[in-house]
Amino acid sequence: MIKSNNPQLPWQHVYDELKVVVPSLECGPLAGYVDDYASSNPDAPALQYFDRCITYIELNCEANRLANALVSLGVTKDDVVGMHLVNIPQYVIALVAVSKIGCAGSGVSPLMSPNELAYQVEDAGISVLLSLDDLIETSLSRLSDTPSCLMHVIFCSATDYLQAQPSDAKQLSGVQCHNYLNLLEGFSEDFAQRPVTNDDTMMVQYTGGTTGRPKGAELTVLNLMYNPLQHGAYQPWEQGKELVVTGFPLFHAAGLAFAIASLRFGGHFVLIPNPRDVEFICAQMQTHPPTRLGAVPSLYQLLISCPDIHDVDFSSLKIANTGAAPLSSDDRGKIEAIIGEGKISDMFGMTETGPVHVSNPPGRSNSAAVGIPVPGAETRIVDIETGMKEMSVGEAGEIITSGPHVMKGYLNLPDESANALRQWHGKTWMYTGDIGYMDEEGYIYLCDRAKDMLIVGGYKVFSVEVEDKLQSMPLVVMSALIGVPDEKRPGNDVVHLYVELSSVAAEYEPDEIKTRIIDFCRDNMAPYKVPKAIHIVEKIPLTAVGKIDKKSLRAKKA
Repeated sequence: MIKSNNPQLPWQHVYDELKVVVPSLECGPLAGYVDDYASSNPDAPALQYFDRCITYIELNCEANRLANALVSLGVTKDDVVGMHLVNIPQYVIALVAVSKIGCAGSGVSPLMSPNELAYQVEDAGISVLLSLDDLIETSLSRLSDTPSCLMHVIFCSATDYLQAQPSDAKQLSGVQCHNYLNLLEGFSEDFAQRPVTNDDTMMVQYTGGTTGRPKGAELTVLNLMYNPLQHGAYQPWEQGKELVVTGFPLFHAAGLAFAIASLRFGGHFVLIPNPRDVEFICAQMQTHPPTRLGAVPSLYQLLISCPDIHDVDFSSLKIANTGAAPLSSDDRGKIEAIIGEGKISDMFGMTETGPVHVSNPPGRSNSAAVGIPVPGAETRIVDIETGMKEMSVGEAGEIITSGPHVMKGYLNLPDESANALRQWHGKTWMYTGDIGYMDEEGYIYLCDRAKDMLIVGGYKVFSVEVEDKLQSMPLVVMSALIGVPDEKRPGNDVVHLYVELSSVAAEYEPDEIKTRIIDFCRDNMAPYKVPKAIHIVEKIPLTAVGKIDKKSLRAKKA
């Protein structure tokens, strides 16, 4: 085992071996990079949407027209523009447009309920919302009260850039509604970049809300423009030579990061409106062989089961990023058999860290670890109780990170911001809420989220540990462990296990299945970790990006 000479940076030897350079802090607004590339390489492909290729000059002109339109609607630098869209060109165009104005954007999930939508619009202070016209019936028209801050809704169609057919705007009570194509008509294709600093808020990106109400993380220009350099340092982006395919939605921090990185480096970004349409993804990759691929483990599982994947040429693929959930060693092997060995890179982080602060370098992946800190990031493991005592090698504690990737704070939540962002040894650290430990080489191993850690009889139970062990059972496809407050022992939890069964389970009765799971747990883990209740479900609920939705499971037991 090779160790670093620097005890504070035990991962430095990996940087040295891979000749990794910590990126420069020189950053600028996203729109500046697009504008520059539109001037130097106007006909280079920027976006791929089905068979429609949007060049950099077209992207820049459309963003300029939208920026002018937004200004005409009263948008200033202090405003927030929401993107209530799937992965369509208008989302990226809006991202560039708000960067030109210098105001903030906010990704709004189309999967939200009307109440969730209203909450984010009100909380972020969104004055203009770009929304998909198909969502008016399922979401917008069902708002009980239109948030007072919302002044304009711009309705976009998924076909606007396929078969442009301007139509009358949808109607919505309490706001001015506009048709996207009609609105942009008549506005200039020129726009002068407004002054933007690295400390300005670029996006108000909401957390997943797995506990409590979602919080708006204020991500600065520096956070979002620097972080792609950090997680890309192991396999640096080549100017004008990248073709990017990702199943991450743009309203999610990971999808946003891929889009920003692609545009920053003059890449060709393939838009995937439906990340579960693996036949479409494979068809796009057959026509446009990727150099960079990004997906959650559940999407990789769907892709490797699709016969069309074998017709994709992966010879140009440099790196395949995975994140949001652990990738099993079995799936890793199946993916590598298709795309080639040494290309998978695990990403780990959270919205508040831009989003990546730990990553496994491709070819150096330790499947048991989530990775080492990305260049420019510092990471420590501290005690859960006070957050001020650094833990020894191999000892579990809360993971904290410091560097240019760390958010400004939570919007309008000073107490929550102060709890998450703390001063320690003269630096600002993000207290992630993730529980893990670091080995002597600087690799970080995830034990659990702090909120998912259970206390049973005074002992700590890490749900991830139990779930990982259960993956070896042929009966189990997926499992989720939650704690329910123990009424007989205050401060303790009762262990509840939810399981999604494989086809093998059809051979057994439910009671026998539960007995087999209990017996397996007793044979493979300490008694206090063994579930007290087992719930067999058809499907384990997942969030939009493939994480286990434990919030919904806890709600079942509330």
